[in-house]
Amino acid sequence: MLVGRRLVGVGLLGLTAAALGACQVAPATGTDGGGSAGPAPVVVVPAAEAPAAEIPAVPAAPAEPATGVPAASPSPPPVLTGTRRVTIVRVGAFESGLSLLDRGRLAEVDDDSGRQVFVPTPLGGAEFLVKAYRSGGTGQPVCWQVHNPGNSHPLVVRGAPCRADDPAQRFGIAAAAGGGPREFVISNRWAYLRDSARSGLIMEELGDAPPASSFRFNDTGPAPRG
Repeated sequence: MLVGRRLVGVGLLGLTAAALGACQVAPATGTDGGGSAGPAPVVVVPAAEAPAAEIPAVPAAPAEPATGVPAASPSPPPVLTGTRRVTIVRVGAFESGLSLLDRGRLAEVDDDSGRQVFVPTPLGGAEFLVKAYRSGGTGQPVCWQVHNPGNSHPLVVRGAPCRADDPAQRFGIAAAAGGGPREFVISNRWAYLRDSARSGLIMEELGDAPPASSFRFNDTGPAPRG
């Protein structure tokens, strides 16, 4: 009986020693060329990273509500809407106005001859038909048209049946620089309407020079029908 207990004790001691031996880590050996063992590498286990501090979100500034309405473009003056009739006077002229003479050309007169009632009718893109009526706005209109008389004479304006698709009848009318609210310069393509001491009213290309003549549109009432 006593011998059996001793054998059991010796067995337990042997198992304990074997378990301890298995838990020991043999040092890693390395050679540095001379065969000597180097120091065992140290394995560093990184500590768990701390969670980054949360940065509070900054609320974005509220966007201004879109209205969906485009910016309004400046309204044209009433005399350029096609709904008003006008007389036209060159700025600086004395007691004379523009008239489209019968079988003639645009000229300045100091009486009631020719067609002196005009209706600038918009075509889009700042271009206009300039319709000419007899006194009081009666009868069928004719329209301004640039005419080249040839023989080195300057371009002039004559009357012709109205045709909106004719480039020679599409006149530009723009506010005169430094002028009053109803003062305009009148052009057709590259040529401007101006006064010439020798030839009267002509259409002339001015290059880089400013227009030499501007014209005042005097509102005289509703445009004639037709």
